[in-house]
Parts: sequence; C-alpha cells; structure tokens
Amino acid sequence: MLTLPLGKNLDRAARLRVVDVLAVLFAVSLPWSTSATGILSIVWLVAVLATLDRGDRDILLTPAGGLPVLLVLLGIAGMAWADVSLAERWNGLESFLKLLFIPLLLVHFRRSDAGMHVLAGYAFSCVVLLLASYLIAILNIRLTQDPGVPVKNAATQSGEFATCMLGVLWLAYDWAARRKWHWAAGAGILILAMFANMAFVATGRTALVVVVVLIALFAALHLTWRGIALVAAAAAVLVAVVWLSSPYLRDRTRTVWTDLQVTETTGRPTSSGERMEFARRSVAFIREAPLIGHGTGTIHALFEKAAAGKTGVAGVAATNPHNQTFAVGIQLGFMGIAVLWAMWIAHLLLFRGPGLVAWIGLVVVVQNIVGSAFNSHLFDFLQGWTYVIGVGVAGGIMLRTRAAADDPSR
Repeated sequence: MLTLPLGKNLDRAARLRVVDVLAVLFAVSLPWSTSATGILSIVWLVAVLATLDRGDRDILLTPAGGLPVLLVLLGIAGMAWADVSLAERWNGLESFLKLLFIPLLLVHFRRSDAGMHVLAGYAFSCVVLLLASYLIAILNIRLTQDPGVPVKNAATQSGEFATCMLGVLWLAYDWAARRKWHWAAGAGILILAMFANMAFVATGRTALVVVVVLIALFAALHLTWRGIALVAAAAAVLVAVVWLSSPYLRDRTRTVWTDLQVTETTGRPTSSGERMEFARRSVAFIREAPLIGHGTGTIHALFEKAAAGKTGVAGVAATNPHNQTFAVGIQLGFMGIAVLWAMWIAHLLLFRGPGLVAWIGLVVVVQNIVGSAFNSHLFDFLQGWTYVIGVGVAGGIMLRTRAAADDPSR
C-alpha cells in the first residue's frame, strides 16, 4: 500500500529537480544568448506547469505575485481599443508576457531549496563574461559593434556587471564584518575588476547612475554615519582617479551634455536629443488618452504619425519612448502606470529585511526602477528577464525563509 504513494513522491521530487536544473541553465544563459534564453524559458515553463497544484494559486492573491499578472491582463485588454493591426497589437503584448513568469518563479522557489544555485549561476556566468571581455579587449578582437563586448552591447554588459557588483558588495561587507579577510579581499577584487571594465572597456551611462544610487542605498541601510563618510570619501577618490585616467569614460559622460547642445542648436538627431524629444511626445500622447491609453502595440504608430513630414530629430519615429512609465502610459494610460508602480513597490516591500537574498532582490528592483527612467527596461529582453528571474527567484527564497520562521517544524 505504501509503494504507490512513495513512487508518486519520488516522481514529483524528480520533476521538481528538473525544474531547478532548467532554472539554473535559464539564468546562466541570460548574459550570453537571447535564443538560448528564449528556448529555455519555454522549456522551464512547460516543466514547472507540470508540478503545480491548486494550493499554488494563493500566490496570485499576493501583491508580489498578482500585480505582474494584472499588468499583463491590462495589456491583453488594451488590444481591444488599439487602432493598429493585429500584428502590432501582438508585438506590443509580447513585451508584457514575461511578467507571467514572476508568480511561477515565486511559487517554485518558495518550495525549492535551489534558489541560491540559480543566483550563483547567473553570477558565475557574469564572471566568465568579464574574463572574456578583458581577453578580447587585450587581444584587440572585435566581436560586436562595441570593443571589449563579446556578446550583445556595452549597455547590457555594464548593466549585468552592475547587478553582480552590488550583490558581491554585500558579501564583501559581511565577510569583512566576520573578519574573513581573504574572502573579503577576493570579493573586493572582483568588484574593482567589474567597475574597471565599466570605466575603461565598455560602459552604459545608465549603469553608472544605477551603481551610484545602489551604493548610496547600501550605505544608508548598512553603515553608520562614520562608515558613510568613509565610503563617500573613498568613492570620491576612486571617481577622481578613474575620471582622470579614463578618456573613454569622460567622453561617454560629456556626450550627454554635448548631444543635447547639438540637437538644440542644429536639430540633428543625437542620443540625448532624441530621448528629450521622445519624452516630450510621450507626455503629449498620454494627455490625449490619459485614463486607458491608446491601446497595446500603438507606440510606434503614434511616433510615426507625429514624425510624418518632419526632418531632423522631429522626424525620428521611435519604437519605444526609452522610459518604462511612458511605455506603459502611452498604451494603458494612468490605469497601467498605477499598476506598474504598485508592482514595483510590492516587490520592494517583498525584500524588506536583512541578509544577502533580501539585498539581491532590492538591487534587482531598484536597478530596474532607476534604469527605467532612461529605458523601457521591463520591455527590453535582457533587462526584463533579469528583473523577472531576480525578483522571482530571490522573492521565492524570501517567502520560503519567512514560512520556515513562522513554522519551525517545516
């Protein structure tokens, strides 16, 4: 009589382990291959759906798990009032769909003990990417449009390093507090290596802003006033040294201002000038349909219509407004914006508390919020999946830890 239940338990345990392994591969692939990540996301989805039961639906009643689903449902509803082709509506909806993985990841990793393996796999993959970046930079091999970038581009690579740097920062702080000096030194070297890569090899300006914000947040949460003063002084010295020794970083930073001047003076499209124009138009589009927006998939059509017959920066038809709030607001109005920000706040609250996992989750959410002021990061492939995996896995670990604390017998 015991044979059948035991067999079922073993079968379920095996299926759960398959989901764990696929999740690790999913995270490892993210810094490297869009195709591999896309395929693994579907395979993982099929595998995890086979392990769910009725009790798992409770995650949808929580803000952290329910609000991403609500935002997707609004995206589906927005297809009904969008005045564009069905293909354009579907393309717009695809940007939302990855958010459906958040509650599934929360459910799985609140019952699995493999969450840290997934986070460690992503970090290890970024370290390999770091080594590859330095190798091709030293050998002067160009594999992409950005020197020193083995795959994708400088903006995504520096964003990945920013995530890892800030996660490792907590480890360095913890090891130093426990006087594990060798481990702390190793973590410090890795942090400096990633920062040097961003400063001298390939950087995205958004990643630099994110690093500054997250270091300030770390200091506020974990250091005394004396520690904050020491960190601020050390950071000022480091920034001064890097600024003076890196023409590349100085040029990347100065172009923000010079691009704006060029666009204002000549009307010629530049990176910064286009972003200002996109922001101005986005506000106008939202004013035209403030409550429910223009519908899912309408962004490009609206920009095309606004750019028709114009030249220079005014004649650029964007595919996205380079701001997540605008990207949602244009399509779903203030209704969508409210759900977007409620989701971000819910995920911030999910990571209240001490410890490495809480800090990693906070890093992922704050990075996405800050980065989304300059890009549509939730809708971008790598940044969007980084948010989904980071929040889902770290959030699942947090839920598992809290459940164990509430019920010591578990």
